Amino acid sequence: MGGTKRQRRGDTRQRIQDVALELFSEHGYEKTSLREIAEHLDVTKAALYYHFKTKEDILKSLFQDLSRPMDELIEWGRQQPRTLATKQEILHRYSNALADAAPLFRFMQENQAAVRELRTGEDFKDRMLRMIDLLKEPEADLTNQVRCISALFSMHAGMFMLKDVEGDPEEKRKAILEVAVDLVTQAHSGPVAP
Repeated sequence: MGGTKRQRRGDTRQRIQDVALELFSEHGYEKTSLREIAEHLDVTKAALYYHFKTKEDILKSLFQDLSRPMDELIEWGRQQPRTLATKQEILHRYSNALADAAPLFRFMQENQAAVRELRTGEDFKDRMLRMIDLLKEPEADLTNQVRCISALFSMHAGMFMLKDVEGDPEEKRKAILEVAVDLVTQAHSGPVAP
């Protein structure tokens, strides 16, 4: 019985996050109020306050949920040998994490000003820099550094650019991943003679 209540409480938190993210994306972060979120959930503001005191708290919780798998992936990557296979596995795992977090990334794209004002945006940027460090060789020339950066950003951009392209979402995710893996594989091979 106690497990059911805990599950319900977790579901409420998740529902708040989902509805808030949907409203933030539709109307913009600044234009969405806690009252609107509560109304869409058909709960009182007091019930909403039980889980989150502010919109920023909701947004921070969304970023924390996204950052946990990223932090685990970065930690895992640091403990692995700097091989091409490791880099490819990092991209595969990151692709799966991005698929799970697609609504949050859409929000980030559409609400860049709000994200920049939050410390969370800086934290995300720091994580991206650590991801790039795992993918590029320490002595990589500029072209190969750009390849590694482009691999990650093509994964992000692909989520937005391909959403309106016909096709199965999983096939699109695999195509984006293939391009990212190609870029990192090229960079891992080292500089190419002009």
